Amino acid sequence: MSANAPITQDVLTIPRKLPAAADGRQNLVGLTREGLREALIAAGTPEKQAKMRVGQIWQWIYHWGVRDFDAMTNLSKDCRAQLGQRFVIEIPEIVSRQVSADGTRKYLVRIAGGHEVETVYIPEEDRGTLCISSQVGCTLTCSFCHTGTQKLVRNLTAAEIVGQVMVARDDLGEWPEPGVGTGEAGPRLLSNIVLMGMGEPLYNFEAVRDAMKIAMDGEGIALSRRRITLSTSGVVPEIARTAEEIGCMLAVSFHATTDDVRDRLVPINKKWPIAELLDALRAYPKLSNSERITFEYVMLKGVNDSDEDARRLVRLISGIPAKINLIPFNEWPGAPYERSDWARIEAFADIVYKAGYASPIRTPRGEDIMAACGQLKSATERARKSRAQIEAEAGLG
Repeated sequence: MSANAPITQDVLTIPRKLPAAADGRQNLVGLTREGLREALIAAGTPEKQAKMRVGQIWQWIYHWGVRDFDAMTNLSKDCRAQLGQRFVIEIPEIVSRQVSADGTRKYLVRIAGGHEVETVYIPEEDRGTLCISSQVGCTLTCSFCHTGTQKLVRNLTAAEIVGQVMVARDDLGEWPEPGVGTGEAGPRLLSNIVLMGMGEPLYNFEAVRDAMKIAMDGEGIALSRRRITLSTSGVVPEIARTAEEIGCMLAVSFHATTDDVRDRLVPINKKWPIAELLDALRAYPKLSNSERITFEYVMLKGVNDSDEDARRLVRLISGIPAKINLIPFNEWPGAPYERSDWARIEAFADIVYKAGYASPIRTPRGEDIMAACGQLKSATERARKSRAQIEAEAGLG
């Protein structure tokens, strides 16, 4: 898409109606295989048939993207009728869809209770990455992050998390035709998932785990664990659990090389300071069989971007298989920081690179539609704070 291409936005008028599940039927999306088996048995499926039924229904929902039980043609008519009486297959609704000049797509999706979260699809030459949210709002109040200015409303369910993947596959037209394998239609448009949207994934561990297990299941969406990256600000007690129960790639929102600065940028550091966080990260690759940890480092002018910060970063991560993602700060209305100058970012990257670490500078994507890293914030919760309030919370006042 040309850099001069217009930004497009589809605002979809969706009637305010109760979801189908409000009539008492249970949503099958988000259930683990065991949860689906238990639900089918409770609905009258004989135990001897339950495992087979789970496999059939699972493939229809997660491999072919079918939402209508009547289309599940390898089930008997009676079985399909019984399923329709007891269950629904329901995913979040798209409220608006914006397409950036660079091809990035941002979806505002509505979930139960009328709440809204943002999901971003980023197309690249060799992959298509979906950035998904795990909470409405966030508890962490990271001072450089737009989402952090929005208070936590609630955790998303496993259905609402994996449902974002299904929404994007709908929009991309990527479900294979029934009877066709996923790989037979060529390279995937949605090939990677990053849990880097709204919220702290490790404060919603069980729902995130169940949703990612569904995404990784080989008979459904079938993304390998190496194509899923969970980003945490440093919830230390859950890091080892992530390795053992999910096993995906791990990224950490690091952003500072001293506790004093990180306390201001990422307040969770006051609870689990840098030394404690690094101890947990050193154990992660071995526990999860991951290749390396990704350290995310937003470049803030005059705050964390000095040569000494770069050298200190290299010393801190010594012994950890790592990649350093340098992120030019993505500004948002009222932000209390500025993006580091490009020459400063390159000098920082050079020090890290010469120390033996990959140090790519992330190209900002979707800034024109507020879809870049740190800019997500749901429209229904977009009440503005004054610059003075934001600076005071960031410790700059």
